[in-house]
Amino acid sequence: MTQDTGRIERLLAIMAKLRDPDGGCPWDLEQTYASIAPYTIEEAYEVADAIERGDMDDLKDELGDLLLQVVFHAQMAEEEGLFGFRDVVDAICEKMIRRHPHVFGDEGERSAGEVEGRWEEIKAQEKAVKGAKVESILDDVPRALPALVRAVKLQNRAARVGFDWPDTTQVIEKLNEEMLEVSEELAKGGDHDRLEDEMGDLLFVYANLARHLKVDPET
Repeated sequence: MTQDTGRIERLLAIMAKLRDPDGGCPWDLEQTYASIAPYTIEEAYEVADAIERGDMDDLKDELGDLLLQVVFHAQMAEEEGLFGFRDVVDAICEKMIRRHPHVFGDEGERSAGEVEGRWEEIKAQEKAVKGAKVESILDDVPRALPALVRAVKLQNRAARVGFDWPDTTQVIEKLNEEMLEVSEELAKGGDHDRLEDEMGDLLFVYANLARHLKVDPET
């Protein structure tokens, strides 16, 4: 066993002990995938925050917290006889090899853009093999993403098949149009459901403008 493997095994043993009905932690024992999911998201954001601040010591700690989330979910799955942490590692190793045929296969050198396109092709092939029913290129954009992030991902997908404005001028015109519709709804008395719809349209176009300007809409 290598030193690195020993460290991973130690972490797995700690999590198994925390989840042990005989002497484990009451809080850890009562957790589920759903109850832990918000913490998983939070830890990912804390990793991003440490990177943005350039705090490498904090990044080390936050990456550890995020790794713990992976181990936590895998431990619960192992308890149910579904899969374990080692299965997670095996799966991601195989995926990386499969999706990089230009590195691990014989496809030869590719540009970054070609690599991205090939990645999506292989991803689609994998879904087909699994029998996943995909009716739209937008189907697999996660609903749990923050709204503006999800909006940009949806728009990027749509742009790949030609559904996009050619420049920012038309996006700004659409943004002004949506802002006017919000104002008109407010002037009518501001029906809550209608305002919710109009604000959704407004934010969606705002996110699209940010995408065209190559600006993160969340910043």
